[in-house]
Amino acid sequence: MLTTLKRIVQEMSQIPALDEALFNVASRVKQVMQVDSCSIYLADYDNQEFILKATDGLHPDAVEQVRIGFSEGLIGLVGQREEPLNIEDAHRHPRFKHYPEVHEENYKAFLGTPIIHQRKVLGVITMQQAKMRFFSEDEEAFLVTLAAQLALEISNAEIRGALSSNDILPSTLHQKKVMGIAGSPGLAIGHGFSTDSTVDLRRFVVKRTDDRSQEVQRYRKAVEITREQVDELSNSLEEGIPDDVKAIFQLYHHLLDANSLGREVEAKIQEQWCAGSSLKMVVEDYAARFANMDDPYMQERAIDIVDLSNRILVNILHQARGERPQVTLADKASILVAEEVSATMLAEFPREHLKGIISIRGSNNSHAAILARAMGIPAVMGCQNVSPTLLENKEILLDGYSGEIIIGADNAIRQSFVQLIEEEALLAEQIASEANKACETEDGCRMSLLINAGLSVEIETVARNQGKGIGLYRTEIPFMLRESFPSEKEQIKLYSEVLRCVPEQQVTMRTLDVGGDKPLPYFPINEENPFLGWRGVRLTLDHPEIFLVQIRAMLKASLGLSNLQIMLPMISSVNEVQEASRLIEQAFFEVSEEIKDTGETLVRPRIGVMLEVPSVLYLLPQLARHVDFFSVGSNDLTQYLLAVDRNNTRVAALYNSYHPAVLSALYDIVRQSDAHKIPVTVCGEIAGEPGGAILLLGMGYRRLSMNAHNIGKINWVIRNVNLKESKNLLACALTAQTHQEVYAHINDYLEQKGLGGLIRAGS
Repeated sequence: MLTTLKRIVQEMSQIPALDEALFNVASRVKQVMQVDSCSIYLADYDNQEFILKATDGLHPDAVEQVRIGFSEGLIGLVGQREEPLNIEDAHRHPRFKHYPEVHEENYKAFLGTPIIHQRKVLGVITMQQAKMRFFSEDEEAFLVTLAAQLALEISNAEIRGALSSNDILPSTLHQKKVMGIAGSPGLAIGHGFSTDSTVDLRRFVVKRTDDRSQEVQRYRKAVEITREQVDELSNSLEEGIPDDVKAIFQLYHHLLDANSLGREVEAKIQEQWCAGSSLKMVVEDYAARFANMDDPYMQERAIDIVDLSNRILVNILHQARGERPQVTLADKASILVAEEVSATMLAEFPREHLKGIISIRGSNNSHAAILARAMGIPAVMGCQNVSPTLLENKEILLDGYSGEIIIGADNAIRQSFVQLIEEEALLAEQIASEANKACETEDGCRMSLLINAGLSVEIETVARNQGKGIGLYRTEIPFMLRESFPSEKEQIKLYSEVLRCVPEQQVTMRTLDVGGDKPLPYFPINEENPFLGWRGVRLTLDHPEIFLVQIRAMLKASLGLSNLQIMLPMISSVNEVQEASRLIEQAFFEVSEEIKDTGETLVRPRIGVMLEVPSVLYLLPQLARHVDFFSVGSNDLTQYLLAVDRNNTRVAALYNSYHPAVLSALYDIVRQSDAHKIPVTVCGEIAGEPGGAILLLGMGYRRLSMNAHNIGKINWVIRNVNLKESKNLLACALTAQTHQEVYAHINDYLEQKGLGGLIRAGS
């Protein structure tokens, strides 16, 4: 039976037209289950009725003609109850309604089950039999299982069908909405433009070679050409792009280094594989490692590795064939659409025509999303219901706040969008004009805004964007881009550049946060539940040789400075803090001994912990006796409190930092921190959102750390609200029953303050 189910669903997915696919399903179910009739009804929410879309058994003329109200007949009852309905004699049921067009007078037995996708009833599928009987449990289980699998196919097919109607002009296309993940805020209008290359490493067929020397030279020349191209793309970015975002291309340069990919590719060539084949084998192994990590940021690096390698492959093939691939550039207002939008793809797109981005795959952690936010370009990621070709040349209304895409919008919707874009542009100008003003509320309450960093050693954006230091510096990236643990000297060089970039400002360096969901390629860890596994401080305490080298490197990098703070990730008990503190003290003593005759000064760094594991919420008084500061990792704290993997599309909608329970936890943390006189910072996404910043202000937080691109906006928000009102808003949020209620309170407040433009699409 399982094989039959899979075959039916697979057949449906291969039929492009939804109507034809549904007829195929009805026919196959009737045949397989040996029933007299199978029919499929789809919901029309505009008219509140179910429409007969396909049947094998009822009269074919009834298709598209029979429309059953949501509260009518047995079909309506199945939809209302959202559960299967198994009836021995349908004609005797009080909800039975006769429709002459279908000619079902001879059918007695009835089994109907709803087709539900993401809690929404899409339709009803039924089986009927002339003989009076109850359908068996196995028959009912089959139909329920089939309906569950059909739901996603129907949802996807409806969108594909609407977008691929070649017989309809784009101007008359029926309005269709597609939902994705909000990647970069803003609104945009433009025509879909796909730049997907015909050269794809994944489709490249591996081949052997007899001339290893020629293939090595071909590979090296391709890498040299690619390096020049990457330099050109990096330099083509606007001067206003922050250096830590430009540093995305540092990853590309590292991968192009002979000691990175090169060594392994050339080793494959020596095994008599051609240059392209060797590149494919090595890169697919690297990409698989990154893609299998549960950490969303590291997952997205797989996209960058494949993108860079495709460019190398193009240059390998160019040398082999003497051909140069043709490049088509946009010549009007366009929305860049691709399976996976990469940083280089974005950099080479004509900036004057780039209005927005749609990436079929990817998330808001991708380099494309990071770049889009820095460049002020709206972006929607993870639109897995469509393909780039279906959006080609169609006018698109893109909403980067909510992740919504509208195709074929009517004139009223379009005009409304145009007006909102104009209002948004005026707001952006106002925010930029006040970027250098102090972050202080209307009633004089001062806030410190800090930077979350980790991509770059050049953090000049701190000063430019009024940041008061680096609230979170992620040290794990260099560890993940090497073939072995970086040496103490390598780490000293990196940390020194960061600390000396902002010598007068605080830099909080988080110790190595890998393991479990972020295994190092040279230190693999296999676990069934990595989120609850061997990660963060748990790993480094088990390997003090790794921890001590990193702490020594941080201390040596801070010689002559006093701005280093050290933060411990994934703390769940006081014992972990005590053991880590002992090792830090040991490293401090060792470095002090080494420099005692040099005249250099070493300042003892402040030690803090990340509050992201729920257990520490009940240990704050004890922890306060051992550390100098707290930092709330609100992203992981939310994930753990709500038991939701935010990267799992099936439950991602349940992940929300405005959940009343999460807000209560954040409020409790700051109250306890204040009571024990421990400084506390929030460094999760909520700190960089207007509503979140206002609530945190009302709770009592005075230090927020966020991505650099949010600093100007949050500074402006804080300057336009007051402390008393933020406390009143907090009181409403804490008594709300759902995060939707919290949003409603935030949106009402922002509208009252004349700040409604900040939450345009979220309202």
